[in-house]
Amino acid sequence: MRSCQLPSTMLSSPPSLMESSHFLRLFLAFSIIFLGFSSSSSSSSSHLSSRELGDITFEYRNYTAIHEFRLLNRKRSIFCPDPNPYLQINITSNPLLSDDEFVTVNISGVLLPAESDWVAMISPSHANISACPFNAIQYEQTGDLSKLPLLCHYPVKAQYASKDPDYLSCKKKTCQKYVAGKCRVSTCAATLSFHVINIRTDIKFVFYGGGFETPCILKISDSATFANPQKPLYGHLSSTDSTGKSMRVTWVSGDKQPQKVQYGDGQSQTSQVTTFTQDNMCSWAVKSPASDFGWHDPGYIHSAVMTRLKPSTQFSYRYGSDSAGWSDKITFRTPPAGGSDEVKIVAFGDMGKAPRDPSVEHYIQPGSISVIEAIANEVSSGNIDSIFHIGDISYATGFLVEWDYFLHLINPVASTVSYMTAIGNHERDYVSSGSVYITPDSGGECGVPYETYFPMPTAAKDKPWYSIEQGSIHFTIISTEHDWTKNSEQYNWMNKDMAAVDRSKTPWLVFTGHRPMYSSNGGSVIIPSVDKKFVQAVEPLLLANKVDLALFGHVHNYERTCAVYRRDCKAMPKKDKNGIDIYDNSNYSAPVHAVIGMAGFTLDKSPSR
Repeated sequence: MRSCQLPSTMLSSPPSLMESSHFLRLFLAFSIIFLGFSSSSSSSSSHLSSRELGDITFEYRNYTAIHEFRLLNRKRSIFCPDPNPYLQINITSNPLLSDDEFVTVNISGVLLPAESDWVAMISPSHANISACPFNAIQYEQTGDLSKLPLLCHYPVKAQYASKDPDYLSCKKKTCQKYVAGKCRVSTCAATLSFHVINIRTDIKFVFYGGGFETPCILKISDSATFANPQKPLYGHLSSTDSTGKSMRVTWVSGDKQPQKVQYGDGQSQTSQVTTFTQDNMCSWAVKSPASDFGWHDPGYIHSAVMTRLKPSTQFSYRYGSDSAGWSDKITFRTPPAGGSDEVKIVAFGDMGKAPRDPSVEHYIQPGSISVIEAIANEVSSGNIDSIFHIGDISYATGFLVEWDYFLHLINPVASTVSYMTAIGNHERDYVSSGSVYITPDSGGECGVPYETYFPMPTAAKDKPWYSIEQGSIHFTIISTEHDWTKNSEQYNWMNKDMAAVDRSKTPWLVFTGHRPMYSSNGGSVIIPSVDKKFVQAVEPLLLANKVDLALFGHVHNYERTCAVYRRDCKAMPKKDKNGIDIYDNSNYSAPVHAVIGMAGFTLDKSPSR
């Protein structure tokens, strides 16, 4: 008897707007009448030349309700009209930044603290720190409608000075001027903590007034550089085949020269080096974040395959070079070979990342840190052989520096066990890019960063479907964002792949993709959570090839069906002696579907019964 054990808990999601409704919000954003950007200093509006005004007029010629007054107010960097001679901003750190540290930012000499005072972490230090109010549209492209800094270059992080609870009450008071022994001028101060990782480019901190939406510059810190911008970092593993005898390690460095991975008993392999540029990003009538203010240089991505390994065996490795530096020595375990008795996996979707400080960032996924810490505990206990992340990986969505923070987040687990991925809408989708769905959810990335950072055993670029066997399971991983219609290349591949599975070797067949076939979450009017055309085209393949379990993300919760086909329950689970739901798939009826998009994003509420 083959029995499938599944969690007995079932959570479900609400019929609320799904993430793909961002496309509708984008078009709504076009019709917003901008009332103009006004700062504390209006006198500098005349500093725009007629040529600069013409450039801006051309850039925004298709926008509704844009006239000359508003264009004049989309002006260059402006300083607050603050003659305060006492104001200072500096950082408390070593002369050179380490790869991972909390940097203390001190603001002092403030005459009148305001709730609208804030600090931005800028990188590179020469980036444009002007106010650009129209960049709200670029955030909205990706579906992030939270209030974020409207600068011409995306700040890596931002914090209001009031995050220091003593700031507004001026408990950190300093007398700046005494007259006849009495203090006549006193100022206030704030201390903020920023989590900084090695992103290769130098950084600086800028103190702004006016809040996120109407910022003006008060003071700029000196620049700080990383001790080793070329340092090899953020290594993560993936399986290259079903034998368990080879593993790919991929890492990031500021060094374009090939490096090495050293492993086992004196073995080594030389890395293949690649990168991507701003020109590789997608754009449209409205600039995408990836092609514009969200761009950050990714450095160089190195990848090398460790061969002549043994399955289910522990090895150690390090990566780098004598000139760029070396990673620490890391211990990892290869997954079991396909056809062996058992494999222990953890699977999830929609994780992303969250700051480890009080900062505001684009697209924060608040559950991501606790999830990765829980997985790390399981991995360190030897309870996990492999990880499967089913789409919506980092949620960088065109704000490229966030890939570094995501890779840093997963490094403790992804460097020690195989970390396999599938592509999601927030990695691939963009207008006129060839994706099935024409939402701008990737922010212009169009799958390029994803496929560079996570090279899976696929047949070719922009064909991110593949299969792999580990233990007794054959995994078929598809892209719901690429053409899956009948007789398409991917459709024919998935049918051929599943039909060829040797069930005497791998009796379990698990099908994975990002967008689900079943969900209680209704989604949006334009694009629902469940695409009926996708279900009509692909679900028959699952039944015909006797798929046991189908795993999906996209909906931010956990849901599980019965053994279902065409919305009809063909079998219900039975309880074993421990109260766990089991299916006897020696008498196959239909696939069980599970939505597992609950790894980081704010959970969708369950519908009322």
